[in-house]
Amino acid sequence: MDYTMWLVVVIVALALAFDFINGFHDTANAIAMSVSTRALTPRRAIILAASMNLVGALSFTGVAKTIGGKITDPFKLEHGLTVVIATLIAAIVWNLITWWFGIPSSSSHAIIGALAGAAIASEGWNGINYSGFTTIVKWLILSPIIAFVIGFCIMFLFKRIFAKSSPHHVNKVFRNGQVITAAFQSFTHGTNDAQKAMGIITMALVVAGIQDNLDIPLWVKFSAAIAMALGTSVGGWKIIKTMGTKIFKIQPINGFSADLASASVILSATLAHLPVSTTHAITSSILGVGSAKKFSEVKWSMAGRIVITWVITIPVVGVLAMLIYYVLSLFLH
Repeated sequence: MDYTMWLVVVIVALALAFDFINGFHDTANAIAMSVSTRALTPRRAIILAASMNLVGALSFTGVAKTIGGKITDPFKLEHGLTVVIATLIAAIVWNLITWWFGIPSSSSHAIIGALAGAAIASEGWNGINYSGFTTIVKWLILSPIIAFVIGFCIMFLFKRIFAKSSPHHVNKVFRNGQVITAAFQSFTHGTNDAQKAMGIITMALVVAGIQDNLDIPLWVKFSAAIAMALGTSVGGWKIIKTMGTKIFKIQPINGFSADLASASVILSATLAHLPVSTTHAITSSILGVGSAKKFSEVKWSMAGRIVITWVITIPVVGVLAMLIYYVLSLFLH
C-alpha cells in the first residue's frame, strides 16, 4: 500500500470516528424530549434513535455532496489529504470538549468551520468557495430562527386547542405521540448529520485520485451510517440533561411540539441538500415552545450559554484546524 492510500485509510478511520462521536454527541438532541417526559425509557429511546438514525443515514446523499464540494474545491487542493485530516482532528477535539462539559454544540458547525480553516491554511483565502460557504453559513443561521418560530407557533396553537382539556389526558395523548416524533427526529438527524462524514470521505477519495466525481460510494454510505448508529447506541447523557431539564420544565405536549418543529426544519434542509445544525434546530425549537408556554419559565441564562457556543464554534474550530494543518504539514509534505 502506497503513502497516499495509507493517508486515505487514516482519513476513513477519522471520519468514522467523527461520525461515531457525532452519534453519541447529538443523540441526546433527538431523544432528550422523550426521555425527560418519560415517554420512553432511556434504553428504548436509544434503540429507537440508533435504528432510525441508520435508516435516515442511508436515505439521502445531497448533503454529503455539498460538504464534499461546496466549501472548498477538492479538485484544486494541493495538499488536500492534509486538509481533510486537519479538519477531522479539529472537529473531533471540539465535539469531545463540548460533550465533556454537557454543552449541546453543533457538529455541523465544527466540521464546516474546520474544513474552511484547514483549506485557508493550505491555499490562502482563495481556498474557500465563498459562494457555497456563505450559502451554508446563511442557512446555519436561518434554520434555528425558523425552528424557533415554528416551535412557538405549534405550541401556541396547541395551547389554544387544549386549553379546556384535562392536563392528565393531554399529557397521556402527547406522551404516546412523542414515540412517533422521537422516531421522526432520529430519522431526520441521520439524513443530515451522517452525510457530513460521507462527504468528507468522498472528498478524500477525489483528492487521492481514487474517483473523479463526488458521487457517494455505497461502502461509504453504509460505513458512515453504521458508525453513527453505533455512536447513537452509546448515548450522551450529559447533553440529554441539559436539553431535557435545564432550559425549562418540559411536559409531553412541549416535547412533541419541539420534536415536530425541529424535525420538519431538518428534513426540509436535507431535501434542499443543505447541511444544517440538528443541535441548533432542536434547541431553538425548545426555546420557541418554552416561550409560547410561558416566557418567564425559560432559563434564558442557559440558553445564552448555548448561543455563545454556537457563535464561537466556527471561528474557534477554524483556527484550531489551521494550527493542526501547520503541524501536520511539517511531517506530511
